[in-house]
This record gives sequence, structure tokens and C-alpha cells, in this order.
Amino acid sequence: MNGQSEGVDSVLTDEMRRRLLKGMGAAAGAVAFYPLFSAGSAMAASNGGGVSGAQYVYVGTYTGPNTAPGGVAPSQARGIYVFRMDPAQGLLTQVQVMDAENPSFLAVSPDRRYLYSVNELGPDAAGKPQGRVSAYRIDPASGELAFINTRPTQGSWTCYCSVHPSGRYLFAANYGTGSFSVFPLGDNGEIREMSDLVESPPNGLGPDGVRQEGAHAHMMITGPGGHHVFGIDLGADRLLAFELDMDSGRLSPGPVPYANVASGSGCRHMVFHPQKPYAYVLNELSSTVDVFDFYPERGSFIQTQSLSTLPADSEFGRPVFNPDNPGEVPTGSNTTAELRIHPQGGFLYATNRGMNSIAMFRVDEDSGRLINTGWVSSGGEIPRGMNLDPSGRFLYVGNQNSDTIKVFNIHPQNGTLEGPIHTVNSPVPVDFAFNAVSG
Repeated sequence: MNGQSEGVDSVLTDEMRRRLLKGMGAAAGAVAFYPLFSAGSAMAASNGGGVSGAQYVYVGTYTGPNTAPGGVAPSQARGIYVFRMDPAQGLLTQVQVMDAENPSFLAVSPDRRYLYSVNELGPDAAGKPQGRVSAYRIDPASGELAFINTRPTQGSWTCYCSVHPSGRYLFAANYGTGSFSVFPLGDNGEIREMSDLVESPPNGLGPDGVRQEGAHAHMMITGPGGHHVFGIDLGADRLLAFELDMDSGRLSPGPVPYANVASGSGCRHMVFHPQKPYAYVLNELSSTVDVFDFYPERGSFIQTQSLSTLPADSEFGRPVFNPDNPGEVPTGSNTTAELRIHPQGGFLYATNRGMNSIAMFRVDEDSGRLINTGWVSSGGEIPRGMNLDPSGRFLYVGNQNSDTIKVFNIHPQNGTLEGPIHTVNSPVPVDFAFNAVSG
């Protein structure tokens, strides 16, 4: 790690000592930290520092003739949709469609030169996994994409990808096979041959016989400081912790190899606070968010809070899942999908599929705990993906079954969502990645 990362680790270690000496609650906000753990955080910092240039939004989809999980009709999408974003008003103007097969999740490299996508595909007729990851070069003047290459993940239904903050490795989560893939990246953005494939523990199954009949890897991200990599296993209700060997690209279990969420919760996505040692986990099956104190030295977690993404008097309950269509959300039920934190760390947002809403939370700066501030309608059906632009002014929500993107203003003082201020027609929008380019 470079000197900046070492400084980060020193601050984090000091924070951990303070917690032990003074108690977690009192010391949680004593020292801020500034991890370099995600492309999104790097972009936010860069744009906040005055990077000029056009803003572009890349939208992932499930493509035809496939039907999205929980979808009601075959998709009309063709691949990755590229939009130019008006940074003043948040409006999107389409500039390109890059043909691709089920590019349902996207990640931008830390240097903003490359875009990576999953290709969320199941097994073939013989049962061989067909999941892939693909690389694209971002044109520095127009924001348009050019295909570089693709690699098999050796897993099925690859649903998530992320780039290590060094830009040297790409991670992927294979939902169907419950495995995590690691790929070295070339200087030209090329995805090189896989360096590691880690299976979730063989007993990685939970109490829900339809959705947790086995391990289901749903996310793989780097933690603050870049030392630990975390895999989220929905099937096992577990956050798996790994250490990455930067020379070999291989993973080994961390000092504390996992943390649990409540039985049957079905953890899906996790975000870290951009300044302080807190982590937030979205549980798909129970419609809850868990709050954790994060200890970076060992890559470990202690839970401090769990709360619902639904109102106390909500009529929406846990689904009885359909074995023939596990992603379906029956009428009167709810599952969550996406979790995002504001670039300044003061607000958190979660999507509800079923209630078709965005749950809004304020983050207590001293404890990291959440205070619910209400809900807004997503303006469509099955809001799977959403993301904030790097400035933190706008939230983009993709309504999968309505073929619309809804754009909301974010109130700068209290984080509440205003709008939607724009509606953009776009087929099966399920993920968003942002970039700023020169020109």
C-alpha cells in the first residue's frame, strides 16, 4: 500500500483503540477516516475537487429475449445504455447503446478510463456455468464505450462486479453457484485470466428453502484501506471476509472470516461510510438494514442496530417465494434491492420492491446509527437499482418492470428526496454507474 493508505490505516487503528478505551458509542465519531475503497468514492472526491468535463451515466440492463428476475415480460433492452447528464438539472440524454448480454451490474475503474460489467447468465443445457465479466474503454471526449474483452467467471448468474481501488483487480459475485471470482486487470483495461475462484462454504444455506437452499453470492467489494475484500452470501446470511494477496491475486480467509446477519434475512448489499468506520448491510428477504461498527485492522464487524425499510404499519410482508421464479415479488409482499450512501455520509437510501418505494435514512454522525426520515414512491414497478451522482445532488432510480428511470433531487440539509423531477424512458434499467470525462 502507498503512504496514503498507511496513513488511513493508522487513523483507523487509533479509532479502534479509542473505542476500546472509551466505549464504542462515545468514540465512534471522534476521528474521521477517508478510505480509498471504491471507484464511486474516488469519483466523488475527484469531482468535488473540481474535475471539469461532461458527466455520463451508464445504465445496466437485462436484455431480450430474456426476462429479468421478477419481470413480467421479455426485455426489449439491448445492452448498456449511455446517457449524457446535465449536471445542473440532472436530465439524461441518450448517446449510445453498447450491445451486450444481460449487463445487469456495472463498475467504473478508479481512473475513470474503463467500465466493467457482468453478463448475468445461467448454466447451459449441459449445466455448465456461462457467467462472464466484460471490459469497455471509455472515450475520453464523448463518454462512449468500446469493447475490450470478456472472460468467463466459472460461475452462473454473475450479478455483481467491483474494481479494487488500486485498479489492479476485478471482483465478481456468482449468485447461482455461490462463488467469488478474481481477475487481474491489464494496463489497457483488459481483463486477464482469472487468478482465483472461491466457493462459499459448502454448508452455506439458510432457513428459506426456496431462496436459501444453497450459497448465493450477491456482492464482492473492497473494504476501507484496501486490505480486506468482503463477499456477501444471501444463502448463508453471512458476510465473508478475505485478505487479497496483491501479487498473486488470490484470496485467503481474513482474521475474522465472517460475520452473521439474522437468520433468514438474506443479506444482499453492503456499503461503508465514506468517512467513519461504519458499515450498512441491506437484507433482501427481511426488508431490513443492519448497522455495524467496522474494525479495519481485522476486517471485523459488531452489529449496533437493525431496522426495517418498511413503515411500522406496512401491509407488505415477507414473500412466499415461487420456486419457478424466485425473483418474483408477489402482490402484498416486499423485498429490498439496492443500498446507497450519500458521498458526504449523512444520508442512506434503500429500494423496496413491492412497496415500490425508496426508504430514506439520516445517519447519526456520532454513532453511525440510522434515523428513518420517510419514504417516497419510486414512480414505477420493481425499483431494483439506483445510484447517486458523484456530487450528491441527484438520485437515479431504475424501475425494472416499468422501463423508466426516475430522477430525484436530494435536499442538501436533510437528505429527503424531491420529485421525481424527470422521467426517462429506458428499457429494464437495473444499475447505474457515473463518470466524468474531459472535453
